[in-house]
Amino acid sequence: MVNHPSHPRLRQVRGFTLIELLIVMVIIGLLAALVGPKLFGQLEGAKSKTAKAQIEMVATALDAYRLDMNSYPTTEQGIKVLWEKPDSGVKNAANWRGPYLKKAVPDDPWGNAYQYKSPGVKSSDYDLISLGRDGREGGEGEDADISN
Repeated sequence: MVNHPSHPRLRQVRGFTLIELLIVMVIIGLLAALVGPKLFGQLEGAKSKTAKAQIEMVATALDAYRLDMNSYPTTEQGIKVLWEKPDSGVKNAANWRGPYLKKAVPDDPWGNAYQYKSPGVKSSDYDLISLGRDGREGGEGEDADISN
């Protein structure tokens, strides 16, 4: 008999048993069950924080627009005048020194457009609102409205 490493009797390959693999899978499942909900909770909280940050960014641009134009954009003009020059028929259009934002405002983190009203209902100058996860007025938690 030849003593060679490729001989079937001499080559012993060890692997994991089915029970060992099942135990590892159960442990991974338990860890995912414990950690998963906390991560998803933080994700939803991050969306609210992102919406607040975007509203603050747009509010700053609106204030710069107001300094040049002597008023906030009307509801009809909307916030697009922050990155697109208004028509020449708009009052004080020659004073526009924008763009006040480098690009268009994206939708809120839940995929809904921000609502802009001037004059505002909740504040005297303007309202800039994200309707939250549900896309409807009111709500609680992640469905709550976020405004300036």
